[in-house]
Amino acid sequence: MGEGTVAPARLARPARPRRLRPPVATATVTLTVNDRPVEATVDVRKTLADFLREDLGLTGTHLGCEHGVCGACTVLLDGAPVRSCLLFAVQGAGHTVTTVEALSTGETLHPLQEAFRRHHGLQCGFCTPGILMSAYALLRDHPHPTEAQVLETLGGHLCRCTGYQGIVEAVQAAAGTGAGAEPPKG
Repeated sequence: MGEGTVAPARLARPARPRRLRPPVATATVTLTVNDRPVEATVDVRKTLADFLREDLGLTGTHLGCEHGVCGACTVLLDGAPVRSCLLFAVQGAGHTVTTVEALSTGETLHPLQEAFRRHHGLQCGFCTPGILMSAYALLRDHPHPTEAQVLETLGGHLCRCTGYQGIVEAVQAAAGTGAGAEPPKG
């Protein structure tokens, strides 16, 4: 065979079989969201964040990076802060989910939200719901946290406005009001 010619065996290679996507599977989940029982049929690949926003209309939970780094999607799962973009909705089955909507009732802000308003911890507000949920869990578990504990908690959140000082001051101010003792309303 001369230079520049193609071997006949290569030309005879059969085409690769086309991979077909498997059908979308669904599951029925039952969970409690903000003290309300919820039962829904969801795509098993749908994230908890998308389920909360799209299926339940709880748009207070924001999606930032969608790979668990920024913390904007933080909610409480059985009282523990979790990244809802990293969980599937089906993983919430049988559990209790608390979102930022549970902090206030109508016109009355939760003491933590009020502290964020007073100390300019809101910035643009995109990351605020996730930070509020982590801060609530911190204050519930440590009613009088040190600045180091507040900073450690905030370490799991990226504020693109880069204004953490107001957020730290807000969490510390809320600690003096017993904000962690005031449960979310649901």
